[in-house]
Amino acid sequence: MSVEENIVLMRRWFKEVWNEGRVQTIYDLLDENGIGIGQDAPGVVIHGPADFVRLFNRLHGAFPDIKVTLEDVFGADDKVTVRWSAVMTHTGDHLGIPPTNKSVRITGITIARIANGKIVQGWDNWDQLALMQQLTTTAAAAAH
Repeated sequence: MSVEENIVLMRRWFKEVWNEGRVQTIYDLLDENGIGIGQDAPGVVIHGPADFVRLFNRLHGAFPDIKVTLEDVFGADDKVTVRWSAVMTHTGDHLGIPPTNKSVRITGITIARIANGKIVQGWDNWDQLALMQQLTTTAAAAAH
């Protein structure tokens, strides 16, 4: 695939998976042997669509209204880099924290390697600390 086609694929991933909640797109675009690093907790490696769906269900269960904005998208050879931001409201307990109903904003960068029209490797660096600080600050403030 061309760099332009890979960029279209990644735009589709963020739009359909995160903004529209389409689980089927995970199976359509993530290779069955795809590897993901940095999407989940530190040290956790995602193996294939089923692992990614579990992560998606946790995050989407906690933040069903998640909306991701692609700030920058560019590619070279078989890789695409996306700088993104997301806003969402914490209305579910899927992260082990009671819902705070707090609107939060996070940022991140994703790099994906694409082969034969599928994501085969993905590396994410997103601000999980900022997310937890926004949620726990709200939870602590609500308790007082």
